[in-house]
Amino acid sequence: MKIEQVAVQLYTLRDHLETPEAYQESLQKIAEIGYKSVEVAGPRPIDEGDIAALCAEKGLIINACHEDADLILTNPSKVLENLESFGCRYVSYPYPAGIDFESPASLQSLVDGLNRSGRILAEAGRVLAYHNHDMELKSVDGVSILEMIYGQTEPQFLQAELDTYWVHAGHSSPEAWCAKLRDRLPLLHLKDYREGEDGKGVFAEIGSGILDFRTIIATAEASGCQWFIVEQDVCPGDPFESLEKSFRYIRDNLVEP
Repeated sequence: MKIEQVAVQLYTLRDHLETPEAYQESLQKIAEIGYKSVEVAGPRPIDEGDIAALCAEKGLIINACHEDADLILTNPSKVLENLESFGCRYVSYPYPAGIDFESPASLQSLVDGLNRSGRILAEAGRVLAYHNHDMELKSVDGVSILEMIYGQTEPQFLQAELDTYWVHAGHSSPEAWCAKLRDRLPLLHLKDYREGEDGKGVFAEIGSGILDFRTIIATAEASGCQWFIVEQDVCPGDPFESLEKSFRYIRDNLVEP
C-alpha cells in the first residue's frame, strides 16, 4: 500500500461539512494532514461539480462516493450523473435502509436491486460496491447474509467495500473476508476496534485498537484492493485529530517505504 492510496471517508467529518465554507475548510485540513484522496459521503451543501472543483484545488482525488441507498436502487441514472460530476469510478451502497433481513422476500429484493443497478452502472464504466455493517454477518441456515449478497449477485455488477470494524463486530475475520473477496475488493474501510469499559465495541484510530492491519492490508492488496479509506464513525474529540493520528500511524507503520 502506498500513501497515495490512503483516503478519508468524509462521513467522519459530517458535522464539519454543513456549509460551503465549512466544507472548504475541512478539505483544506484533510490536505494539510497529508491525505491525497477522499470518499464523498455525508452533507453536500454545494453541488457535486463544486465539490469536485474544491477537491482538485486542494490536491485531493475523489476515489469513490456514497449515495442514498434508495437512489442507487431506484434511480441509477442520477447516480451516474453524480459520478460523472465527481470524476470517480466507484459508488457504494451505504446501508440497507428499509430492508428486513428476517424476510427472504425483502432480502431478495435487495439482491435483485443491487444486481440490476450494478449492471446499469457497469455498462457505463462505473462500479457499484456494497458497504457492510455487522448485521450482514448474521447467519441464515449456516450462511451469512453477506455471503448471500455476494453469492447471488454477479461480480461484474457488485463489488465490495469491506468495513474492517463491522466485520470484526459481526464476529468474523477481516483478513478472511479480504481473502474471500479476491478480485472483488476495490475499496476497504480502515476502521479500528477496541473494547470499551462496558465490553462493547468502540471506534478507534488506526493503530490504537486490536485489529491486525498489517495482515489485513497485505491480504486486501493480494485481493486487488485499490483504495484504503480511513473512517471513524465516532471520535473521542476533534475528528481532525483522530484522522491525523490514524494517518501518522499508517504513514509510519503500514505503507511502503
